[in-house]
Amino acid sequence: MGNNTISSYIYSVILLTISMAACVSTFAVPSSAKSSSSSSFSFSAEAEALLNSGWWGDVSLTNSSLTNHCYLKGITCNTAGSVVRMEVRFFYSSGRLSNMNWSSLPNLEYLDLSDSRLIGGIPGEIGTLSKLTHLDLSSPFNNDPLSNFASLEGGIPGEIGTLSKLTHLDLSSNYDLKGFLPHTLVNLTQLVHLDVSNTDIRGPIPSTIGNLSALAYLFLHGNKLNGSIPLEIGNLKNLVKMALSFNDLRGPIPSSIGHLSNLTNLYLRGNQLGGSIPSSIGHLSNLTYLYLNLNQLNGSIPSSIGHLSNLIYLVLSSNRLYGSIPPEIGNLKNLELMDMGFNILNGPIPSSIGHLSNLTYLYLSSNRLCGPIPPEIGNLKNLEEMNMRSNILNGPIPSSIGHLSNLAHLDLHSSQLDGPIPCEIGKLQNLDKVDMGHNNLHGPIPREIGNLSGLTYLKLDRNDLVGTIPNELAYLPLKYLDLSHNNLSGKIPYKLRFLRALYLSYNRLDCQIPNRSPNGCPNDVCRKDFNSSHCFSSVANKGTKLGLVISLPIIVSLALLVFVVYFRYRKTQKNEGQSKTTKHGDIFSIWNYDGSIAYEDIIKATNDFDVKYCIGTGGYGSVYRAQLPSGKVVALKKLHRLEAEHPVFDHCFRNEIQMLTNVRHRNIVKLYGFCLHNRCMFLVYEYMEKGSLFCALRFDVEASEIGWTQRVNIIEGMAHALSYLHHDCTPPIVHRDISSNNILLNSQQEAFLADFGTARLLNPDSSNRTIIAGTYGYIAPELAYTMVVTEKSDVYSFGVVALETIMGRHPGDLLSSLTSPPSGNMMITDVLDARLLPPTNPIVAGDIVLVVTMAFACLHPQPKSRASMLRLSQEFLSHRKALAAPLHTVSLWNLWNRKMDFVNQSNEQVISAQV
Repeated sequence: MGNNTISSYIYSVILLTISMAACVSTFAVPSSAKSSSSSSFSFSAEAEALLNSGWWGDVSLTNSSLTNHCYLKGITCNTAGSVVRMEVRFFYSSGRLSNMNWSSLPNLEYLDLSDSRLIGGIPGEIGTLSKLTHLDLSSPFNNDPLSNFASLEGGIPGEIGTLSKLTHLDLSSNYDLKGFLPHTLVNLTQLVHLDVSNTDIRGPIPSTIGNLSALAYLFLHGNKLNGSIPLEIGNLKNLVKMALSFNDLRGPIPSSIGHLSNLTNLYLRGNQLGGSIPSSIGHLSNLTYLYLNLNQLNGSIPSSIGHLSNLIYLVLSSNRLYGSIPPEIGNLKNLELMDMGFNILNGPIPSSIGHLSNLTYLYLSSNRLCGPIPPEIGNLKNLEEMNMRSNILNGPIPSSIGHLSNLAHLDLHSSQLDGPIPCEIGKLQNLDKVDMGHNNLHGPIPREIGNLSGLTYLKLDRNDLVGTIPNELAYLPLKYLDLSHNNLSGKIPYKLRFLRALYLSYNRLDCQIPNRSPNGCPNDVCRKDFNSSHCFSSVANKGTKLGLVISLPIIVSLALLVFVVYFRYRKTQKNEGQSKTTKHGDIFSIWNYDGSIAYEDIIKATNDFDVKYCIGTGGYGSVYRAQLPSGKVVALKKLHRLEAEHPVFDHCFRNEIQMLTNVRHRNIVKLYGFCLHNRCMFLVYEYMEKGSLFCALRFDVEASEIGWTQRVNIIEGMAHALSYLHHDCTPPIVHRDISSNNILLNSQQEAFLADFGTARLLNPDSSNRTIIAGTYGYIAPELAYTMVVTEKSDVYSFGVVALETIMGRHPGDLLSSLTSPPSGNMMITDVLDARLLPPTNPIVAGDIVLVVTMAFACLHPQPKSRASMLRLSQEFLSHRKALAAPLHTVSLWNLWNRKMDFVNQSNEQVISAQV
């Protein structure tokens, strides 16, 4: 106590001396503090409160060069030496508000502890800060729900309502902050900014919130608020921005919302709001952003919405709105985005839509809109994306579409359009993706499409197109081309064989598409449909197989190795086969290497490999479905006669036999037998009803049948299979061609790794140098400059397929951005497959976050910095926890930042979502 008295005396003398000398204070003084008289305070009490908090470590005023508590980092005092501002961030660990004696800081006006890793509760003592105008206890760094950073917990104390001078209150992103909004908030009549978003606050929005007449910013999104939006919300005449999204709010949008004449941003998406959109919304003349999507709104769109002349974004999708689109929509001259998809809207698309000269994104999909596409659509010169799929439109595609010079994505799928494809489409030089499938389009494919130098995706299937496939298509950078189910004829352009996905079945084409890729081992094809009377060359070529010509000594060595292994197996099996005299041998229980027993069964089951039993054709063979006399169904991969004479194809065929006869895992496709008869060569596999993962993800109906849980299970099965190959086999086996084409699905949507034609044993006594193999888009980057194969090349490919499974498409654009961390503004929900609704189950959401983090851990450009498959497999077997925060709050940057936790081989560092 004596030391404190002496210290107090010394401080008083110093201050008195400064005052008498009329010296200017050297510490920061806010102008507001200079002009106001200070209340009585104890200089030593303030210093003691600050230092005893522990927030500045071991700093003290008596044993350091610091001679005044006002010099502490983040502290600002007034001319009397009393603390008026505290802005403390990021230099202490896990502080508690209760560590501070708040009653010793009577003149505190500004308190900002955002991003300060606060833990514990908010003490009621904070209500003693009667001069406080700004209080920020937010944790925006906690926007990563997987982070180890702490959060405030407990409830919001009622004493906060005694801070009558408060103008700014921010408690956001504290995911453990629970309870209700205190009714004492009604006392904060000077409050301008209120943010309690992304917490665990629940219960109704109190009607007394209407008394906060000075409020300009109200953010309550990302909570568990329920009940209805109170009518009194309309009393907030000064409100500029209001966000109530992603809660459980129900009932109608109150008509009193039309009183908010200063409102510029209104976010009500992701609730259970019902009823109609009130016509009074047209009174919000300053509104620029309106989000009402993901609710249960019904009724028609009010014509008064055309009064919102300043509107930039209008999002009404995923509701139950019906009726026609009001023609007054054409008054919104500043509109850049209009999304009315996934409703029950009917009637024609109004021609006034052509007045929206600033429109960039137009989404009208999945409604019941009828009539033709108005030719005025060509006036939208800034349009980049147009989606009108799944409507009942009729008439032709207007030729004015050729005026949309900025258009990149055009989706008119399943819209019942007829007429020819306008040749003016060839003017759209920025087009990247076109989908006009499932319509009644007729006539030829216009050659002008060949002018679209950036086109990568073209889908024209299930129309009535005639004529030949223009040769010009072969020179486009296409990755996906679907022309199936038309009446096309003639030859298939030679260069189309390089496409990753090519679908040509159900046409009248000359089926002479090349059956091999120029380099490396060919593979199975993805064939979704088949008609024996038409061309069945429906191909997804799995990407161009990359390979280098093997030198003659290597070929000879490999051939000798295969021959020795084969000869030993044949000799052993010949002895066993002598005791088997049944005509119809069961190839499930015997190994019949010379084909003398099972061959007749295969010939009979396929009618000598008749085309009607073919379910796919690919680079070096065709795949058949066969039902044996025992009733069992198998898949047969038959090597074509010409390919059987080619040493590269023959090696791949025999290599697959060697690998699959030595591995046993529930997630690796089973090889039941094979035939190396001189009449033909074929492999007999377990039959997979659902085909390849590649095909399942490329077709909307099939993709929608694979829910989030099944997708996570598919990725888990892949991880276990690769972990087995890399860590349980001796020597380890590297698959070298992990892609979605080589993941097969059975009737239960379970995943099985297939196609071991390029697999390689990792011999510790060898340099393991080899040729490049794999599928373009899945190959690890280091293989571009080294020929040394390691298991980490499989790890990279696994990461690509994992993202592809979650995204529903190849993650090419995302991969190209991974040379640096993803944009901090990109959320995980931005990349999820849009054909599925985002998961609401916290366990499933946590699994998806886990999978994306794992994928990032596999995609490091340096192989040594990638996770191991053993590590990932073990993580799937550990207890997976629920995701506490809403999935839409998880950013890709946060997951990228956490990826290295999986690289450690030990199981001590485990990423898990907060419970």
